[in-house]
Amino acid sequence: MATPIGTTRVLRRLLTGGVYSRAERLLERIHPADLGPLLAELTPDEIRTVIDLLFKQRRAAATLRELPHELLPQVMDAVTDQRLADVLARLEIDDLLELAESVPEERREGVLALLPADKLDELHKSELYPEQSAGRVMTTNFVGLDEKMTAQEAIDSIRGAGDASESVLYLYVIDDVGRLRGVVPIRRLVSAPYDRPCADLMIREPISVRPEADQEEVAQLVARYDLLAIPVTDVDDTMLGVITVDDVIDVITEEATEDMYHLAGLSEEDRVFSSASQSVKKRLPWMMLNLATVFLAAWVVGLFEKTLEQLVTLAIFLPVVAGMGGNGGIQTLTVTTRGIALGEIEFSTGLRAVGKELSVGLVIGACVGALAGVIAFLWKGNPYLGGVLFCALVATMMVAGLLGAAVPLALKALRQDPALGSGVIVTALTDAFGFLAFLGIATLLLDRLT
Repeated sequence: MATPIGTTRVLRRLLTGGVYSRAERLLERIHPADLGPLLAELTPDEIRTVIDLLFKQRRAAATLRELPHELLPQVMDAVTDQRLADVLARLEIDDLLELAESVPEERREGVLALLPADKLDELHKSELYPEQSAGRVMTTNFVGLDEKMTAQEAIDSIRGAGDASESVLYLYVIDDVGRLRGVVPIRRLVSAPYDRPCADLMIREPISVRPEADQEEVAQLVARYDLLAIPVTDVDDTMLGVITVDDVIDVITEEATEDMYHLAGLSEEDRVFSSASQSVKKRLPWMMLNLATVFLAAWVVGLFEKTLEQLVTLAIFLPVVAGMGGNGGIQTLTVTTRGIALGEIEFSTGLRAVGKELSVGLVIGACVGALAGVIAFLWKGNPYLGGVLFCALVATMMVAGLLGAAVPLALKALRQDPALGSGVIVTALTDAFGFLAFLGIATLLLDRLT
């Protein structure tokens, strides 16, 4: 398999030499999802040529759908409004809604005006749903059946749908007014006798979601019940659309990225292909906040300046306390945030989680504290120094467990993202307490230590 760098070089040579037929054959062998890194290395003129070739292959829409968001402006700048509108018109409504928001604001109105009237009307309806809701990630194309239809008639309806449906994973039995009555899995359909009515094949009272439901809730349901798709219905059970597993995977990836970035103090718009100036703009505010929290820990150390002057050896072990406490806090924070994200833990059951993490911190703190205390004693020859380090690590690891569990639960109770700022808060408070415990105990035993 050719490397992306090698493929890009070959493609550039073909485009420069005007050998478009060979370039077109090369593009045919590349999956749309793999074209992102390739396009990132091309000039605007080369991108325009590649888009033209993809149009000939009717793959431009699939490619645009798979591109990283940070590359979309560069690609969109290389095509005309009419051509961009033609690409968008071929997309399912969930992909169209997402990509329409990526069109530069100064071009958006003009591009959308070129869409077919029915597509534009469907887009405006989807925009009425809340951000990150089920209504914004559903597709309105699905195969609907009458419960009196036979299995053979249902199979014929799938053939009739052709490529109109994004993917046929389930068939949906609906009544005369469009209400969802049941779901027929495709495997059950093809294995049934040809004259068996759909009413006998369908799963009654299927799991469904409202269009206003949060997309994360949808992902949890799909994962919990091992579904390949989930129907979206209104309050009267009228069928509105379907969310397929590929969209759920995108949601899970998006939510995981969001939590991961928030834990690290990053913006979701800061990606691999983002410009350096944009990355600096997104990261600098968080680093400023982190600087303020670091000074909190420095202030705590400053309270014991006289102690450190009398026994400089204590400074050697400050990184040990900070490192162990910070790692312990982040471990607990990660486990708790994941539990909240997957719906495994709520604020009402949070006390049990906090208690568990306190006990875990106690045991781990005792184990690492004992080892660190022995090392400190053997290194410096003072058993009291080892005892101080042991006590400080036990206390720090317990507090790390407490904060790692309590902070995200508190943010959840305040209707904030549990991952938002948790890493900065937990690390800062754990470091500050660790220094306070270590230097405070050392001050009390200063005569013994000196």
